[in-house]
Amino acid sequence: MTLWKCKICSYIYDEKKGDPSTDIPPDTPFSSLPDSWRCPVCKADKTLFEEIRDTGPGTSTLQTVSEVLITNLVHFGITEYFGVPGTSSLGIIDAIRKNDKAKFTLFRHEENAAMAASAYNKLTGKIAACVTIAGPGATNLATGLYDAKEDRASVLSINGQVEMQYAGPGGFQEIDQDAFFRPVTVFNNTIYDEKMVVKILTMAILHAIVRKGVAQISIPNDIQKLEIDPEKIEGQGVIPSLMVRPDSGTIQKAIDLISTSSSPVILAGWGAYSYSDLVESFAERIDAPVLSTFRAKGIFPDDHPMYAGILGTVGSFGARTMVEQTDLLITLGVGFSKMTGVPENIRILQIDYDPLRLGKGKDTLPLYGDIGEVLSEILSKIPQSGHSNAKKRVNTVKAPWEKIRKEEAEDLSIPIRPPYIMEVLSKTIPSDAIISIDVGENGWWFGRNFRMNGQKFIMSGYLATMGFGFPGAIAGKIAYPEKPVFCITGDGGFAMAMGDFITAVKYNLPMIIIILNNHELGMIRVEQQVEKYPNFATKLLNPDFALYAKACGGEGIRVMKPEELEPAVNQAMNLKCPVIIDVMTDPRRFP
Repeated sequence: MTLWKCKICSYIYDEKKGDPSTDIPPDTPFSSLPDSWRCPVCKADKTLFEEIRDTGPGTSTLQTVSEVLITNLVHFGITEYFGVPGTSSLGIIDAIRKNDKAKFTLFRHEENAAMAASAYNKLTGKIAACVTIAGPGATNLATGLYDAKEDRASVLSINGQVEMQYAGPGGFQEIDQDAFFRPVTVFNNTIYDEKMVVKILTMAILHAIVRKGVAQISIPNDIQKLEIDPEKIEGQGVIPSLMVRPDSGTIQKAIDLISTSSSPVILAGWGAYSYSDLVESFAERIDAPVLSTFRAKGIFPDDHPMYAGILGTVGSFGARTMVEQTDLLITLGVGFSKMTGVPENIRILQIDYDPLRLGKGKDTLPLYGDIGEVLSEILSKIPQSGHSNAKKRVNTVKAPWEKIRKEEAEDLSIPIRPPYIMEVLSKTIPSDAIISIDVGENGWWFGRNFRMNGQKFIMSGYLATMGFGFPGAIAGKIAYPEKPVFCITGDGGFAMAMGDFITAVKYNLPMIIIILNNHELGMIRVEQQVEKYPNFATKLLNPDFALYAKACGGEGIRVMKPEELEPAVNQAMNLKCPVIIDVMTDPRRFP
C-alpha cells in the first residue's frame, strides 16, 4: 500500500485508509478508484495525483535525509533549535521531534530566533541552529545572522527550500538562497544529493566553529524526505582544537617589550572575556591597570583594584588620558572599533586570536594566538614587575569618575533619570545574573553607569541592532535556566521584538524585562542634536507594556516614581514568570 499526493492542494490519499468522505473502503488501491473520483479537498482529477513514499510508522528502517542531519548535529553537540516551521521545512522539523536529544523552541518571528542563536553562542560558546522555511522565513533571519557575522558568533542556519522541480520562475516562496546568504556566511550550500548530507553538514559545522561565523544549509523539501542507505553515508568528522600558541621567539619579544615599559596599560576586549583569572594574574605580574572595551564590561567587577573602567564612548575621560599617556598598550582580543577609539599612534603589543585583525597602529608587535594560551605562556616566563603603582593609577582614574556617577544618580527627578535607574539596578541585580542589553540610550547608560559585580552580559556589538536585547534574554534563560536573567531595553528596541514575549510565557522562561520607556528614539534624538539637525520623527506612541505582559500571561509592573523602582525589581524577582517592568524615564541625555 502506498500514498498518493494531490499536486494542487497536497491532500494525501492513503490506500490503507481509503476515503471515508466518498465511501471508498480501506485497502483500496489508487488504481482501483473510479474515474469519477475527485480530490476531497480541491476536487482535482485523479490525473493530478502522484505516488509518494509511505512514511508512516514502521514502514522503513532507513533514516531520511532530515533524520540523518539532526542525528549528526546532535553528535556534534548541537541540541538547541530556534525557529518557525512551515511547508518547506516539515521534514526537518519532524526529525527534530523524533530526536529525544534535540529541543525546538518555537519563536513568533525568525529574526528573533536568529538573534537568540547569536546570543546563545556569545554566552556559551556552543552553537544553536536556526530552522525556518524557504523564501520569507529565510530572509527574516538576515538581521540576526548579520549580528552573528559581525560579532564573530558561530551559528548554523538550516533552511527548507522548495522542491527542486519548482525552483525558478513561478516558484512559490522560492528565492535563490545560496545567493541571498552568501554575504553573511562563512559556509553556504544546498543539499541536492542525499549522499552528501553528512559531508556538507560537517563542513558547515567546521566552518562555523573554526571561522567563527554563520554556516547556512538549504534542503529542498523533496530531498528532506529521501531515505539513505547507511553504507552510502560518509563518516562523521571531528572538531579540531583552536588553541593556537605563538612560537617561543615571539613570546620572548613580547616579554622584552613589556620589561622595558614603565607605565603599561592592558586593554581587554571580548577575546579576553573568558580569561578573567589569567588577565588578573597578568596585570598583577606586570603591574598594569586594566581597561576594557564596552563588550568586555564585566571581565572584572567595577570595584576591582586593578580595573580602571571602559575605554570608549561610554567610558571616562580619565581612561582616555591613561591610554594616551602610556608607554605600552597591551591589547587582548580587541577589535579596534570606532566606538572604542584605540589610539594607534602609540606603542602597542597586540594579542589576538584573529590574524586578520593583527597589525594595527604604527609601532605594534602583533602576536597571533588564543588569549589564554598566550597569557599562560608569558606568565610562565616573565618576572614580577619592579614597580608597583598600578592601583594608584587606577584610583586616580576611578575616583573622579565615581564622584560624577554618584552625583548623577542622586537626581530624583520625574520622569526618572537613567543614572538613578542604573544605580538601583546595580544594587539589586544579583551577581550571578545574565544581562542582555539592547541598543540605544538604554545601552549607553548601562555601559556608562551600571556597575558590574560578577554578572555576565551580552549585546549586539558591531551591528548594534535594535531589538537584540529581548531575544538575547530568551537565549540566556535557555542556556542557563538556573540563573536569574534580565533584559535592559528601551521602548523602541523592545517593540521590535515584543511579539516573542509570548514565547517566554509559553516555555515558562522566568526573566525580568526592564524597559526604559522615554516614548522616544532617544539615541536618534541625541544624534540629531549632535549633528545640528532639528528633532524629527523620533516620538513613539507606546502601548501599556505592563498590561501587555499580563495579556500574554506574564506579569507587568509600571514604575512612575524613583522610589517605586527598587521594590518593583524585588517583587519581580520573586515572581516565577516573565515580568515586564515599564519604567517611565527621561529622553534627555543630560538635563
